Amino acid sequence: MTPARVLTVAGSDSGGGAGVQADLKTMLALGVHGMSVITAVTAQNSLGVQGAWELPVEAVRAQYRSVVDDIGVQAVKTGMLSSAALVETVAELLSGTDAPVVVDPVGISKHGDALLAAEALDSVRERLLPTATVATPNLDEVAQLTGVRVEDEAGMRRAAEAILAFGPRWALIKGGHLADSTSPQAVDLLTDGTQEHWLRTPRLDNRHTHGTGCTLASALASGLAKGLTVPEAALAAKEYVTGAIGAGFALGGGIGPVDHGWRFKS
Repeated sequence: MTPARVLTVAGSDSGGGAGVQADLKTMLALGVHGMSVITAVTAQNSLGVQGAWELPVEAVRAQYRSVVDDIGVQAVKTGMLSSAALVETVAELLSGTDAPVVVDPVGISKHGDALLAAEALDSVRERLLPTATVATPNLDEVAQLTGVRVEDEAGMRRAAEAILAFGPRWALIKGGHLADSTSPQAVDLLTDGTQEHWLRTPRLDNRHTHGTGCTLASALASGLAKGLTVPEAALAAKEYVTGAIGAGFALGGGIGPVDHGWRFKS
């Protein structure tokens, strides 16, 4: 049988911990067929991003149409889009695709490197987020997009309201960067504005967390492609990424990646 098909539209991480590489590893681990549209190429390792080169709009559009028109998709996940032109192109493509969309509004790398041009923020707010079935910003991305600074769980509700105002059907606010990082739990909030789901797992003491955002969004898209509801897919994605963080390993001289294959190991 042909497995469910999931398309990632994102940048390449040459170190293999995040970006398209993390997306495809996650999709394989979760039993779906992963496909890719490369939006940018980065020179990146455990220490940070040393360079980034955006692909032409025509190349992104051609990759997308090539996959969707022939193979088809059951879900799409977006990551690094880097510029207003790419954001608007991808938003246009998504609006004509009949499949759930997970938008990870990537703005800043794990090491603090900018991955989205400042002038592209309006395009993300006005064009990309309205296409999303689920938007999955972390707290830094919430602040970048809405100006809402989150310090506690009550602030996560305000963040979700601000994100939902831009048009996604659901917001998954990732609380891993909460100021109170001494809490024994890692808390995320999933809401559509009427119902709330607080996703709580133990906060793991492992600094090797490169790729967590990409991994969570791809796991969520994989669940949606397999027919899960948004709350079911989010819960399964949270479980998967928690295991991947727990198994994260040292690589190079900086922050290592999560382990996408943790379920395959005894």
